[in-house]
Amino acid sequence: MDTRPFLAIITARGGSKRLPGKNLLPLRGKPLIAWSILAAQAAPSVGAIYVSTDCAEIQSVSAGLGARCPDLRSPELSTDTATSAAVVHDVLDRLAPELDAYAGLVLLQPTSPLRQAQDIEAAIALYRQGGAQAVVSVCEAECPAPWVGQLSEDGMLDSFVRPEFKGRRSQDLGLWYRFNGAVYVIGFAAFRAENGFMPKGTRASIMPRHRSVDIDTAVDLRIAEALADWPSDGTYTGA
Repeated sequence: MDTRPFLAIITARGGSKRLPGKNLLPLRGKPLIAWSILAAQAAPSVGAIYVSTDCAEIQSVSAGLGARCPDLRSPELSTDTATSAAVVHDVLDRLAPELDAYAGLVLLQPTSPLRQAQDIEAAIALYRQGGAQAVVSVCEAECPAPWVGQLSEDGMLDSFVRPEFKGRRSQDLGLWYRFNGAVYVIGFAAFRAENGFMPKGTRASIMPRHRSVDIDTAVDLRIAEALADWPSDGTYTGA
């Protein structure tokens, strides 16, 4: 088994249309970006943390917390259309001489602040077991997939639910899972070949829903604030 540590990459753009400046917004007294850095620092299998950003303030906060963020990313990698894969390629190009020191990369998106070190470690452990080209975190979906659809322009629901699922209870449809965007683990060669994080042979690492909030709107941020003190084991006491 490859026992080398992993390189954690955090992609944190300064701009956001739906929630301006979200990666620096405070969550329980800490900027959003800080939550991912601190989680990575607490994960024993992470050997280095590199933050890619186009924002000088994010750069300053990240460096102050001990993450590597020596340069701002280029303007072409800072647009709304720039992909996470393109940003990670840029980081790997910058760090090429030292990549042999790591077993692979862990992508941690700063919009998943409630993800903990144990979630990072669980995904890495699955990857180290072998048999998977990559590991991606998921959580139980809020509702079964057959209950999710797109609305037509007239707003009618006639074809929203497929006929075979009409009238069925949610508990009869089994468990459904969704991507939560929190942890991606992959080897460098597999990432380069796939130009992404989910090559054939990707395994799921299941995270609890209370640590799977993905911050995209002000509502998401409020939900994260409410869940930040939830016990790690997910036990609800009613307090």
